[in-house]
Amino acid sequence: MATPIDPEAERNEILRHYRRLLRTAKPILKEGDAKLIKKAFNTSLEAHKNMRRKSGEPYILHPLAVAQIVVEEIGLGTTSIVSALLHDVVEDTPWEISDVEREFGFKVARIVDGLTKISGVFDYGTSEQAENFRKMLLTLSEDVRVILIKLADRLHNMRTLDSMPRHKQLKIASETIYLYAPLAHRLGLYTIKSELEDLYLKYTDTEVYNELRNKVRQSQSVRNRFIKEFVAPIDEELDAQGFHYEIKGRPKSIYSILRKMRKQNVSFEEVYDLFAIRVILDVPYEQEKAACWQVYSIVTDFYQPNPDRLRDWVSTPKTNGYESLHTTVMSRSGQWVEVQVRTKRMDEIAEKGYAAHWKYKDAATSQAESSLEAWINKVREMLETNNSSALEFMDEFRQNLFVKEVYAFTPKGKLIILPDKSTALDFAFEIHTHIGLQCLGAKVNQKLQPLSYQLRNGDQVEILTSHKQRPTEEWLQYVTTSKARSRIKEYLRDDKKAKSEDGRYLVEKRLELLGVANTAENLHRLLTHFHVHSLPELYYRLAIGQLDGREIKEELFDEEIAPQQSSILAPKSFDHEVQKARGVRADMLVIGEHTNTFDYTIAPCCNPIPGDDVFGFETADKGIVIHRTSCPQAVKLMSNYGNRIVRAKWTDQLELAFLAGIHIKGSDRMGLINDVTKVISNSLKVNMRSITVDSNDGMFEGQIMVFVNDTDHLNKMIQRLSKVRGVLGVERFDTVR
Repeated sequence: MATPIDPEAERNEILRHYRRLLRTAKPILKEGDAKLIKKAFNTSLEAHKNMRRKSGEPYILHPLAVAQIVVEEIGLGTTSIVSALLHDVVEDTPWEISDVEREFGFKVARIVDGLTKISGVFDYGTSEQAENFRKMLLTLSEDVRVILIKLADRLHNMRTLDSMPRHKQLKIASETIYLYAPLAHRLGLYTIKSELEDLYLKYTDTEVYNELRNKVRQSQSVRNRFIKEFVAPIDEELDAQGFHYEIKGRPKSIYSILRKMRKQNVSFEEVYDLFAIRVILDVPYEQEKAACWQVYSIVTDFYQPNPDRLRDWVSTPKTNGYESLHTTVMSRSGQWVEVQVRTKRMDEIAEKGYAAHWKYKDAATSQAESSLEAWINKVREMLETNNSSALEFMDEFRQNLFVKEVYAFTPKGKLIILPDKSTALDFAFEIHTHIGLQCLGAKVNQKLQPLSYQLRNGDQVEILTSHKQRPTEEWLQYVTTSKARSRIKEYLRDDKKAKSEDGRYLVEKRLELLGVANTAENLHRLLTHFHVHSLPELYYRLAIGQLDGREIKEELFDEEIAPQQSSILAPKSFDHEVQKARGVRADMLVIGEHTNTFDYTIAPCCNPIPGDDVFGFETADKGIVIHRTSCPQAVKLMSNYGNRIVRAKWTDQLELAFLAGIHIKGSDRMGLINDVTKVISNSLKVNMRSITVDSNDGMFEGQIMVFVNDTDHLNKMIQRLSKVRGVLGVERFDTVR
């Protein structure tokens, strides 16, 4: 039975949140600001008065929480607080943008407009999320606060995801990891980025999240004792040299620990830098760089540094404004420890990102801020020149969010910062589109290099051009930057269009010569004859000589002579046959809100088996495709096409066999493989399809493909295999290799 609502208690709860917001904002408020915030609060309270969140609480608590994050965790001011309080009124209530502008001014109205989702119907194959994101970015290029408030909104949604149904949790979490966490990273909001990643893991892989969180908690007291011993000599020396400072121990986020475990294929205990020591100095702006290096020198006097792990973002900040000096040193107990040295100003910028730059604008208009401005200008340029679909645009944009960088120079010594793995061709487009389109190659450090040459830090690059040079499809494999990719695609699109026109003219002339009418039916016959799916493609291929126009003959159009050819687009029953062969039946899955059953196919990318946490994805040609929620493709599908995700879960099924892959490693010994295969075939009645094992220097690693009934069956086998003498690790792998 639902708990009865106590209006008085709710009113007090709302006021408690509102007063907390005012208390937090008090230090930054100017005259008249408190009155404006009160007006926004009352407007939002009235507009949302009959609305409740999925959890049952009054809706107004959401805008209040977003405003709290905006001021407390991002450090924005009154305009942003007001916009955060009003961010849902246009979308959810009768209020219009014009009402917001009349009551709160143009700036607030523009931000709220950027935060309001697009209404209307989207074509099948387009993505509502992508369209909304593009709209939001259009406003970002005018006012970055739109994105910062959107991140606060998303963070609160993720913190309160418990009350949402499972399929909504998956969609929102996937959208978050796909777009919002990288965006927070790009804007320097590291704390928010880490929390978004951890919350994503909490809802998509709860078991792994809880296991790692418990391990981090259990190791906390040991970690604290270790940190105390590690910093003692550094503390003493910093005091002796008269530094004002603070030292913090910062554990790695759960998501980043998992990523490291998977990337390096190691256990939790083997992740060496589970935490970092951060030394934060209180020094004047002009002494910052020298002070950081002085402290680095003190740290490395006590502990041996790893020369490959020095990162100097003090001399050259990251393009998202991050400044810090990182080194990894060997502790006396034989553990590697990451030490970060930075100042109070750098630390605030690292925690609060873009917003903190306004506070430090006088600090020689920091290099970091100008590089962030340069990035926003790039986004603006992408939006103005990009005429591809919203989904294509979003993919391009995401590639620009990951911030590993390479620093190269022009012949005149101008610094060009590009994403890591950028090529000479990317460098050419970064200088100018025309130079990119006519690029032949490059002279790097006086040596000739091809277009595909990957830049290294410190390279000096001179681009070689020719008026005769033209981009080809192959060029898309040589570039990583969004700018280069979109310019090449634009050129190829225009070129294809022009060639298609030539091909159309060629077909028209040929038909005229044969005395054949230029009708839709006759053109369809040409498509069927040449096995091409569309007329523009047919025209293009004829124009470039890929198809021979001389094949267009009279008999193609003579009904008596022409063979009855079926359309190449006729549906195939292949998927159905595969389903039959696998033994997976439609009555084994419950899909959607009700217990209706549908035909479905099993995704080969993650090969789900009964018992796995799964979801359905509605496709145009294959019906519903079933993926594991941890599938490598899941994030992209859920974040781009949330409207095509359907809930799916396994029902009790018959004893059928499903193919799964197991990765096994350990120390080699005589008879080990025999013991492993015995466990599989004798004790668990499992059939093996294949086994491959490599042995090297006393260690072995192998992959076994087995047929199992469900995840319980598989887990039992993994447990038994891990007890075999010499076996050090057994895990399932996602993709059937």
